[in-house]
Amino acid sequence: MRRGRIIGVLLLCLALAGSVACNPFGGDKEEVSQQLVEVVRGDLTVSVSGSGNIEISKEVNLAFDVGGRIDKIYVEEGDYVTEGDVLAKLDTDALELALTQAQVALTQAQLAVNSANVSLRTAKHSLDEARDLYTWPEIKEAQADVDEAEAFVDYVVERNLPPASVAYARARLTAAEAKLDAMIMSYDTEEVAIKKMEVAVAEQTLVLRQQSMGQAQRSLEDAQKNLHEATLIAPFGGVVANVYVDEGDVIPSPTMAPKAILHLVDLTTMELNVEVDEIDIPGVELNQRAIIEVDALPDLPLEGVVTFVSLLAKEEAGVILYEVTIGFDVLQGSGIKAGMSVDADIVIDERNNILLVPDRAVKQDSEGNPVVKVVVNEQTEERPVVIGISDGFETEIVEGLNEGEVVVVER
Repeated sequence: MRRGRIIGVLLLCLALAGSVACNPFGGDKEEVSQQLVEVVRGDLTVSVSGSGNIEISKEVNLAFDVGGRIDKIYVEEGDYVTEGDVLAKLDTDALELALTQAQVALTQAQLAVNSANVSLRTAKHSLDEARDLYTWPEIKEAQADVDEAEAFVDYVVERNLPPASVAYARARLTAAEAKLDAMIMSYDTEEVAIKKMEVAVAEQTLVLRQQSMGQAQRSLEDAQKNLHEATLIAPFGGVVANVYVDEGDVIPSPTMAPKAILHLVDLTTMELNVEVDEIDIPGVELNQRAIIEVDALPDLPLEGVVTFVSLLAKEEAGVILYEVTIGFDVLQGSGIKAGMSVDADIVIDERNNILLVPDRAVKQDSEGNPVVKVVVNEQTEERPVVIGISDGFETEIVEGLNEGEVVVVER
C-alpha cells in the first residue's frame, strides 16, 4: 500500500534523547515510549497494491475474408502502420470480372421488371375495355326502359285490357330486363375471362422478375464485398509483428481453411493484470487511477486506470485473490515491453490539504469512539475526534483538532 508522508515536529521528549522508555504510572509495569507530534495539514492517498506483468491489450491476426492469390504485400515485420493503411492485396482480375457480370445481370433484371410492369398495365387496360362495353348512361337508359315496361304492365292489368294487350306488355318488360341484364353481366363474357387470365399471368411474371432483380442485386453486393475484401486494411495503428505469407501464395477461402496473413499489435496502449487480496478488493472500482512502477524502469513515471475487476475469486496458498486489469498508455521510446514485471498502487481515495496525525495517535475510549491525547497548557487531556481516511500511517482528522495543536503518540 502506498503510504502518505508523515510530517511531524518533535516538541518535547518525555525521556532521555527522546527514546528512553518511561512509565507515568510508576512500578514495574511495561514501559511506554511517548512522542509529541504537531497536527499538520497535508495530502493523503489511500491505495491498494498488486503486482503482475505487462501485456499487450490490442493485437490481432489479420486475414482476408475471401480466397485468392496474393498480389502485393506492402509491409514488413517491424513496420509501423496507421489505421486505414493498405497492408496487402489479392489478385483482383477474376473479382473485377465477377463484379462487371453482376452489374450487367442487375441491369438486365431491371429492364425485365420494367417490361413486366408494362405488360401488366396493358393487360389491366384490356380487361377494363372488355368490361366497359356499355357506358353508364347506356345502362341507366336500359334501366329506365325496364321501369317504363313495368309501369305499362301495371297499367294494362289495372285497366283490365284485353289479354293480347297484357301479353304485349309482359313481352315488352321481358325484353327490357333481358337487355339490362346483358349490359350488367357483360364482364362474365368469355372475352372478359380471357383478359382476367392475362392480368393474372402478367402479375405472376412481374413477381418473378422482381425476385430475379433482388437476386441480381444481392449478387452485385456480394461481388462488391469480395472485391473490397481483397484488400487488407489496418483496423488500428500499430506495429507489424509478423508476416506469415509471401507474394504469389494462394489463400484458400476462409470458410475452408482460415489463413492469417500478418500479426498487428498496438504498442501505444498496454495493460497489466494484478491480483488483489480479498480484504482490499471491496474498495477497487472501474476507472480508478493506478500508479505503476516497472521493475526494469524504476525511474519511469507511469499511470493507468482500472478497466476490469473480476467477479470471481481464485485461491493461492490459502489466500483469496481477485484479478484486476489496469490499462495504460505507452510513450514511444519509453522502453516498456510486454512481459515486464510491475507493481501497481490502485488509488482508492485521496484528499488534499487535510488535517493529519499519526495513526498511532488515535485511540478508542471505553465506548469505542475515537479519541486523541492533546497537550494543553503543558497538561494532557483526552479529546474525542471525528476521523476520515487512513493509510495505516496517517489518519485524517475531520473534527476535534486544529492545525498546530500537539498530540501524544505512544510507541
